[in-house]
Amino acid sequence: MKRLPLVVLSLMLVCAAAIAGQNSNSSKTSSAATANANKPKRGPVFRATADQIKQAQALLKQRSFYSGEEVGKLTAETRAGLKLYQNAEGLKVTGTLNKATLEKMGIALTDKQKTM
Repeated sequence: MKRLPLVVLSLMLVCAAAIAGQNSNSSKTSSAATANANKPKRGPVFRATADQIKQAQALLKQRSFYSGEEVGKLTAETRAGLKLYQNAEGLKVTGTLNKATLEKMGIALTDKQKTM
């Protein structure tokens, strides 16, 4: 009989802790959702074409920044070569074929890329 109040008290404590945990999670979720709703939407993503990547790989190969094949895919080796090229040319080092890098390489942009 002495155990019954202890068991009841323990159950009440566990339930109170569970409820408190749910309330704190729900407030974090709603505030995170509100923060994402206030963020400006991301614009279109700049993507190089396969032909542009091949041209870049050829140029990187000429300048000894890349030793792989000209396959038109941004491989890890291509990205490493791009980083070396961007560093050597004073560009922001991203390892991607962005607009500034393509223009510096003298590779023609598509009409869609020009508007980005």
